[in-house]
Amino acid sequence: MSNGQWYPPEWPDRIRALAAGELTPAAPRRAATVMLLRDGPDGPLVHMLRRRTSMAFAGGAYAYPGGGVDPRDDRPVGWAGPSPSEWADRLGTGDAALAQAVVCAAVRETYEEAGVLLAGPTPDTVVGDTTGEDWEADRRALVDRELSFSQFLERRGLVLRSDLLGAWARWITPEFEPRRYDTWFFVAVLPEGQRTRNASTEAESTVWTRPGVAAAGYDRGELLMMPPTIATLRTLEPYPAAADALAGSAGRDLAPVLAQARLVGGEVVLSWPGHDEFTRHVPQGGRR
Repeated sequence: MSNGQWYPPEWPDRIRALAAGELTPAAPRRAATVMLLRDGPDGPLVHMLRRRTSMAFAGGAYAYPGGGVDPRDDRPVGWAGPSPSEWADRLGTGDAALAQAVVCAAVRETYEEAGVLLAGPTPDTVVGDTTGEDWEADRRALVDRELSFSQFLERRGLVLRSDLLGAWARWITPEFEPRRYDTWFFVAVLPEGQRTRNASTEAESTVWTRPGVAAAGYDRGELLMMPPTIATLRTLEPYPAAADALAGSAGRDLAPVLAQARLVGGEVVLSWPGHDEFTRHVPQGGRR
């Protein structure tokens, strides 16, 4: 492998099974992930976590905080910023309730996995410090699904700050994968006074890194990443400051990216439209 592209050895067989009609694609689950940024001395830094190497799915790969939509994420919630209807237009869902659920998932998962909360007591403020035993108890209750996000915000007297998020990209897990996600990628700036921590049970470590440095590590084969991660990471490189990236999100194309697999003779050709660097040619009985 010349770079750090995550490529499970079972993919060619699953692709062939899909092409032969022997594999029924799983329905993708809605999900959200957040590229959390802060300014460093040489430009923006992005918060990344390294998945535990013991995990069956993408073990050891670098990713961003995120996860699946909770069925309760569409419940009425204190809200500030663009409305769910406006988000429905931006995200391409055509459904305000679904758009709210995706945005709530983005904010909730960032809090659950990084300890950062994009919410405040008023529409123009953000909570400062989210550390302490009482905050940790609520975070654990969210993770364990004992508490819905709307209940959490109501109990704390907070409103979700949807204006602190910018929609960045949308990727859908390939049809041959057993676990599939329809994932919206967001960008956000670390609120003043808050700090990240490794709160995820799926991560063995976290790091603040310059996008270009992490991408170079991937190119050298030193850092393992899935295609959506390295693709979105590269798009952050041109921005001189975290706020510039957030502002630039308004012009981002959210057309979903879905891998295409086809059989050419006995060779499997796997590609992601618009992302030629991920194309793979796998001969019969092998991988390349």
